[in-house]
Amino acid sequence: MPLIYTSLFLAFSLSLLGTLMFRSHLMSTLLCLEGMMLAIFVSISISTLTTHNNLSFMLPIIILVFAACEAAVGLALLVTISNSHGNDYVQNLNLLQC
Repeated sequence: MPLIYTSLFLAFSLSLLGTLMFRSHLMSTLLCLEGMMLAIFVSISISTLTTHNNLSFMLPIIILVFAACEAAVGLALLVTISNSHGNDYVQNLNLLQC
């Protein structure tokens, strides 16, 4: 496995580990999710450029669109939660409360 794929796999793994370990704040979880999407985007872009397949040139753009939509929804949730509760602690949220 080339060094670039190893470093991208390490970046994805560290972002996944950060998502699983630091779940108390919504902002840190969103940043880790963005790191995962960035690692996926770069690895798919590199593999698309090395294979020279014309049908797969659209795949990195699709991944980038999903990452932008995920970031927009995450930031909207962060603003809504911080306005209603005053902080971004996930542990303080009671989902059963109306």
